[in-house]
Amino acid sequence: MGTLKVKGIVISENNMNDYDKMVTILTPNGKIGCAAKGARRPRSALMAATQFLCFGEYLIYQGVSSYNINSCEINQMFYNIRMDLDKLQYASHITKIISDVTDENQNTYKILQLFLNTLYVLSETDKNMDLTISIFKLKLLCYLGFTPIIDECANCKNKLDKISAFSFRDNGFKCQSCARQDKGAIEISEATANAIKYIVLAPPKKLFSFNVSEKSVRELEIISKLYLNEKLDKEYKMEKLF
Repeated sequence: MGTLKVKGIVISENNMNDYDKMVTILTPNGKIGCAAKGARRPRSALMAATQFLCFGEYLIYQGVSSYNINSCEINQMFYNIRMDLDKLQYASHITKIISDVTDENQNTYKILQLFLNTLYVLSETDKNMDLTISIFKLKLLCYLGFTPIIDECANCKNKLDKISAFSFRDNGFKCQSCARQDKGAIEISEATANAIKYIVLAPPKKLFSFNVSEKSVRELEIISKLYLNEKLDKEYKMEKLF
């Protein structure tokens, strides 16, 4: 029976039988459901490899009804997230979103890269977590085909001398005149508008390399939350873990 080597991160784990687990692994080519036999035994070589947010290179093989994990070379466990309840709460929040927007046999390379980069920032830096999550949400929406209009007014299509608001109805910036006619548009500062432009255009490795004022953090938090809920047609809330 042939084996397959895949890189991926565990986004969910569930107990199965007395000592087994069923895990979902996000890979560059979509989600894969895998059984891990004996993973819950104290001395199992798969115990760490099947934990939530473990990123590694998995050797799997096709079983009767699912893939089975044979072995794993662990690359990152994100221990700092596991040891901090606040960080774990944020990580769980974005994992829920990731799970909803990915499927089997799907090109998820950019989404996986964004997910890993976001987890790294949460784990290894002291960057404002609300800002980090807002950046993640806006960039994810770009990858999903909901890139906001940033180079002209989303309504009249004129060049923007001054950005007045962000429109969820028309997916982007609006001039002052058009913003007055859009009751759902949110007024934003120039700093927030520049941050949104940066998020849309920045390459993956430099995505998180900026900071903004507390006012802009709050504006980005509101915009990213409402824009995500609108486009995914679902309300995502930060849920308490315990």
